[in-house]
Amino acid sequence: MMLRPIEGEIFVIDKPYGWSSFHVVKKVRSQLSSRLRKVGVRKLKVGHAGTLDPLATGVMVICTGKSTKRIDELQAGVKTYTAGIVLGATTPSFDMETPVDATYPVSHITREMVEEVLAKFKGIIHQVPPVYSAVKVDGHRAYKMARNGEDVELRAKTLVIEAIDLLSFSQNEITVRVVCSKGTYIRALARDIGVALKSGAYLSSLRRDAVGSATLGNALTIDEVVKLLSESPMLIANEDNDEITVPPILYEGAATRNEGADIKPWSERVSAKSVVSD
Repeated sequence: MMLRPIEGEIFVIDKPYGWSSFHVVKKVRSQLSSRLRKVGVRKLKVGHAGTLDPLATGVMVICTGKSTKRIDELQAGVKTYTAGIVLGATTPSFDMETPVDATYPVSHITREMVEEVLAKFKGIIHQVPPVYSAVKVDGHRAYKMARNGEDVELRAKTLVIEAIDLLSFSQNEITVRVVCSKGTYIRALARDIGVALKSGAYLSSLRRDAVGSATLGNALTIDEVVKLLSESPMLIANEDNDEITVPPILYEGAATRNEGADIKPWSERVSAKSVVSD
């Protein structure tokens, strides 16, 4: 595969669990920069076509060079998710980043009730994003404000849920498949499903299966991407518009080996603190 990072490349990556979207972009940019510096290139644009939460995995679309101009077009694509949702409890972040703050009854919940509730979310909906999100408030990221204990008020956004299907059911947890428009927060959808069931709910797992035509079927792992960026043939145009070859760099094995998660579930952080204190 011949790479032309300045002319523009688009990579479909299966984001690791616990990594922020910025972490993925930084890894791609760092690997490319290490190689391009050998031929005097100091700057390269790298961006992603849609944020994915740290505790989610799945499709992220990463663009380099001139392909970053396509980011708006790419992130406008329909997104598909598979989500696990715990019933009968809530957390401030609507997922497992924060501890359970309230519990609710679930004995009244049936499969039929869940299917009826899910059907009400299909179509145009109005959704208030989670305060633990990348939405900006007065120039500041909402999640940073929330983690600092600040009060955050967010406005509802108009979204489209094209499909929402129940894949598995128990009174304590359900699995759903969601096909939705740009800007949909599945964590917020979990919250709203809990309310509609006259109970509580939060996200226990999330995997993005597709962003437009980019799917898990054509996604690379971080390790595969790093190896590709290190070793694949690469060309750039010099000042005279002649193509020059960029020498490969050493691929040092698993890229994730020495890189921990940016965010871990609350239960894992508590367990780690307990081990340290013991």
